[in-house]
Amino acid sequence: MKSYLCAIGTANPPHKIPQMQVADFMAAALQMNEPDTRKLKALYRVSGIGQRYSVLQDYTRANGEYTFYPNTPDLEPFPTVQQRMDVYRKHAVELSAEAIRNCLAKTPSVKYSHLTHLITVSCTGMYAPGLDIELVEKLELPSNVQRTSVNFMGCYAAFNAIKLADSICRADAHAKVMLVCTEICTIHFQKNPEPDHLVSNALFGDGAAAVLMQGEPCQEVSLELQSFHCDLAPAGKRDMAWHIGDTGFEMTLSSYVPDLIKSGIKQLTERLLQGLKTTIEEIKLFAIHPGGRRILEVIEQELGMTRNDNRFAYEVLQKFGNMSSATVLFVLQALMDTLTPKEKNEPVLSFAFGPGLTLESMLLKVHYAETAV
Repeated sequence: MKSYLCAIGTANPPHKIPQMQVADFMAAALQMNEPDTRKLKALYRVSGIGQRYSVLQDYTRANGEYTFYPNTPDLEPFPTVQQRMDVYRKHAVELSAEAIRNCLAKTPSVKYSHLTHLITVSCTGMYAPGLDIELVEKLELPSNVQRTSVNFMGCYAAFNAIKLADSICRADAHAKVMLVCTEICTIHFQKNPEPDHLVSNALFGDGAAAVLMQGEPCQEVSLELQSFHCDLAPAGKRDMAWHIGDTGFEMTLSSYVPDLIKSGIKQLTERLLQGLKTTIEEIKLFAIHPGGRRILEVIEQELGMTRNDNRFAYEVLQKFGNMSSATVLFVLQALMDTLTPKEKNEPVLSFAFGPGLTLESMLLKVHYAETAV
């Protein structure tokens, strides 16, 4: 039995915010002096991000015009977890539904009523009855669709959802699995001048990505799942972490993360490829989670990649920032949109990273329908 990633659909909220406009908001919110403001803007300029999307329009407004944050000089009283979760619930369902609609629009032969499994993924909001049940109701999915939620695992969570969908499809030839990663990161801005928080505030945006997987390809081009491998770098568990605080979810993302990834990425790749008739030198297609510009650069150095090899990751980072679990699916979609019959049977190497420090890897193969080659 095999499994195939047949289509990906994405969605973003309507508010597109230039990166340097976010920097202005952050400097004002943190009440920074002129030297610190210059340092902050330098950080934002070298981030590799041109713009991000948010469900909150406040990031495009001046103090006095906010609708979520208090219109006070120091933004106090700062929004609580409950207030942030209210915003999450208001926007997560429609964002997820839009991604699913965009996914199924690419596979006309698959209808909503055909879906047998629904996997929802998120680390930026939780409630129950949750996103999964609301999507069943909103999209009029079969009431007996089998539902699973993958929560609070961070940027690598899409890999766990894909692995689960892969197991389902290999066990049931008739399964049609829809998985959707929905992250509303920008509601969790923390007013903290520590360097780790400044980096986090500079990176994250909002978005959703949906994937249809099944036991056979259902359109001209699809990606066949080949192999997975994950590993932990426990030395970095304090360098990338995600905790629920009194005023939102608090991200720790230290400057040591790229070095930790660099030290483990080559071994991770070698173990993934063990037993397969593929070497790293043969791989020309990559879909790497752009956790940040420096992370992409150290992976290139360690694996002998060029910036062009990594172009899809840089493109997503520039246009959307880091959208946590949804991001690597945006990268895979960007890659799939460029495939032609000449890439038939070419391997695709994909990575993502998250709290733990967790390193996830996946090898796929380009499948083209015989009529298309």
